[in-house]
Amino acid sequence: MTITQLSTFLKITELNSFSAAADSLGYAQSTVTTQIKQLEDELGCVLFERLGKTISLTSSGEKLITYAEKMLQLEREIHLDVTDEENPAGVLKLGVSESLCISRFPQILMEFNKNNPRTEIRIQFVTHESIPELLQKGELDMVYTLNPIIEDERIKCLHKKREQLGFYVSSDHPMSGKTIREKDLKDVPLLLTGHNCNFRHMLVSDLEGNGISPNIVLETSSKEVLKQFAKGGFGVAFIPEMAAEKEIKDGKLKPLNWKGTDFPIFSQILIHKDKHQNKAIVRLVDYIKQLG
Repeated sequence: MTITQLSTFLKITELNSFSAAADSLGYAQSTVTTQIKQLEDELGCVLFERLGKTISLTSSGEKLITYAEKMLQLEREIHLDVTDEENPAGVLKLGVSESLCISRFPQILMEFNKNNPRTEIRIQFVTHESIPELLQKGELDMVYTLNPIIEDERIKCLHKKREQLGFYVSSDHPMSGKTIREKDLKDVPLLLTGHNCNFRHMLVSDLEGNGISPNIVLETSSKEVLKQFAKGGFGVAFIPEMAAEKEIKDGKLKPLNWKGTDFPIFSQILIHKDKHQNKAIVRLVDYIKQLG
């Protein structure tokens, strides 16, 4: 079997379609069909049930997924580690929180790419609950996230730095410049991140614990959208400080002086506990430590 065949197999399982996989990989559909047939012949089993235009994985196909993911991960590690010591080459799959991409990570990545041109970084946005599984399955090599401390026996933290969550309003908002606590947010229109975001959970839990029913007028995973609504005077945005740095500097958003419950969050670099730290990972971690 070949890496190409395993890569094609995984793309089919991802898209649940031979034709869609062919389009995604830039192959003719006959090429994809041939690759899977060769793989099935070598393994002596059927990997996909073909029922007209519908396909489904067989039990053998289900078992192959884990091994195929590990093989592709090992291939990436070989290219990144067994190479010229000064110029690691290959693909590094990185999960990143959106807030970090809004602020500091683009500059970190530019500096890394300038000095490591043969390492290709592929970025995927991640949510808190998906991180351990993505690292365990090898779909990601490393995660750079902004969250409360993530504790999971499957992952290892290489670096963490305390960050800040804050409340932000337009410069002409009635609350601009004020010192506030939980009671001051009663009936105040709130602009919050989505249901799956820990930032939202922390604030809502705190307010409800203080007997306040939060008046949420907007929920979205996009920090950019939250900032736009806050600048327009539609409410108070509760977002990481790093995501609002530019708007604060430009005077378009004003931070409120929060004297309520502390909301501890950290930028964190995570890998699977058994992950080998190849040269590309070590270098990228160093850049984050220096510039983050």
